[in-house]
Amino acid sequence: MAVELSNELDQMKWMIRNFVDNEVEPYAAQIEEEDAIPQHLVEKAKELGLFGMSIPEEYGGIGLGAVGKAVVLEQLGRTHNGYVSLISAHTGIGSTGLVKLASESLKRKYLPDMAAGNKIAAFALSEPGAGSDATNLSTVAEKKGDQWIVNGTKHFITNGPVADVFTVFAVTDKEKGAKGGITAFLIEKDFPGLIVGKKDKKMGLRGSYTSQIIFEDCIVPDSNVIGEVGMGYMSALKILAEGRVGLAARSVGSSEKLIELSASYAKERIQFGKPIASNQAIQWMLADMATETAAARALTMEAAKMIDEGKKVIKEASMAKLFASDVFNRVADKAVQIHGGMGYMAEYPVERFYRDARITKIYEGTNEIQRLIIARNVLEEN
Repeated sequence: MAVELSNELDQMKWMIRNFVDNEVEPYAAQIEEEDAIPQHLVEKAKELGLFGMSIPEEYGGIGLGAVGKAVVLEQLGRTHNGYVSLISAHTGIGSTGLVKLASESLKRKYLPDMAAGNKIAAFALSEPGAGSDATNLSTVAEKKGDQWIVNGTKHFITNGPVADVFTVFAVTDKEKGAKGGITAFLIEKDFPGLIVGKKDKKMGLRGSYTSQIIFEDCIVPDSNVIGEVGMGYMSALKILAEGRVGLAARSVGSSEKLIELSASYAKERIQFGKPIASNQAIQWMLADMATETAAARALTMEAAKMIDEGKKVIKEASMAKLFASDVFNRVADKAVQIHGGMGYMAEYPVERFYRDARITKIYEGTNEIQRLIIARNVLEEN
């Protein structure tokens, strides 16, 4: 079922599309070459309110619902995925915990600067021994007076090297574990005992940085607990569910852009005296790309609509993330094939999208984990 957009949201959609196509994409090659996002593009994102899209207006954001965020992230997905990752990691899993679960005082202290893009946010759950098995955390937090002492290491943390605030999950009761023994904290980069590791070297997502975040007797005020003590694992599940819908929307946008690039190239590329677009093999690839992308968009928007309606969305979010990221990878593969040798060349954007697509099947929960979540819910419902 199609989700009907309000006039305001439809206008925002086209404004963001114009921005990414005409102002961001011309710098995509530079981002790849320099592994850095030009500061003027960060400043423009601030002006457009992109860092505050998920933050309520009362805290300085623009207060988009899940459908609105999906619309914006789909348009952002049309351009450099490293640029999109900086923004989406901040507005998605980096901000959701504070918006949905934090105390009023914590919200008022941090959200205005986050909405303005003056404080960049990151989400720190994964560890060397706790990736897909997020219950196997080794980072611990011990209560001492009105403070917590945190020790442990997080890794593959998107925005880690540039973040000012981190949503961090730590074990506060080993006996209870995931069932009441994991707590979420808001930790500033300048808190004593927080160390940012070196930037990771990755296959793709140039300009988007990840790193380890190390806690050595890191001192965190008790007031910086997000939600209830011991309920961090359940908080993580809620945060990740919404983040997965955003990742699905980005994947849809990237797929749509690849279809446009491939169709254009197919009409221009002449072989055996005619455009390759006239060949059935090319047409069938384009047909599959378009059909699967449309299906991915429908799944994504339906999940976003359910979030806005306050419905349980864990299964639907996993379905959207699983399918949209798989589609993105298949579309990127076909796009390279349609472009032939040129698709393997770095000066063509399809090569960049092909590399960037691969991580979408891994982060924010591997697609194998998404299948387990979906199956578990199907079995419970039937």
